[in-house]
Amino acid sequence: MKNILRSETERIFKRKKTWIGIGIYLLLIGFQCLFLSTFGGVAFYSPEEEVTLNALNTAPFLLRELGLFLLFILIPMLVVDSFNGEYTSGAYRMVLLRSVQRGKLFLAKIIVLSIIVFLLLMITMTAGIIYGNIAFPHVDETTFLDTAVLQPLAAYGYVLLYYLTAFLILFSAMMIGSLISIILPNMILAYIGIIGFLVGSIYISDYMVFFLSMADTIFVLLAGQKRMMFLVILFLILGSYILNIGIWKKRDWIG
Repeated sequence: MKNILRSETERIFKRKKTWIGIGIYLLLIGFQCLFLSTFGGVAFYSPEEEVTLNALNTAPFLLRELGLFLLFILIPMLVVDSFNGEYTSGAYRMVLLRSVQRGKLFLAKIIVLSIIVFLLLMITMTAGIIYGNIAFPHVDETTFLDTAVLQPLAAYGYVLLYYLTAFLILFSAMMIGSLISIILPNMILAYIGIIGFLVGSIYISDYMVFFLSMADTIFVLLAGQKRMMFLVILFLILGSYILNIGIWKKRDWIG
């Protein structure tokens, strides 16, 4: 499995689009920090509810626009390249001819992409914490949406939980994207299919609004509201995994 992971990592980072996408995201982190300062240290839980930023509560608000970039640009690009692009280009054929187990190859792809997304989220969180301490007032306590007053350690714990919840949502999008990518016949249709699902999911269920307003929804979830969404996210992950494995085992990738 280690060799499969190493090989998958090499293939992903050999693509220029991977480096360009990650580079743009890292630049956007800086622009988002400046954006928060431009608004005078004021952010929003929702269009109706604003919050004054301080050293303890800044980090989650970096993800408001950055989350959209991850969901609608970077993750679909990485997933389509990894799953659909390698199939249509014949790369799968070369890999599977080495007697690599199909299930392990699928898991390797998901693991590598998950690590990339997780690391980007941790970089964003760290940048938000550092920038909050540099740009906004230092306080001894703070609150988030419908929380009690939190001391610094508890506040940073909330921030970590916020980003872990974001990872869970992004992971579900990744799993759905991988399924769509191996069903549709080419990269363009696969990308359009993923975006179409993410945008159209609100018409499937109101509980899937987290794809369109991830940042706001996480605050609501951590406030103890609409916890049914966690079950929806889990269902999307498990359902996509089962369908993916079934297709991967039955499809003729070599022929």
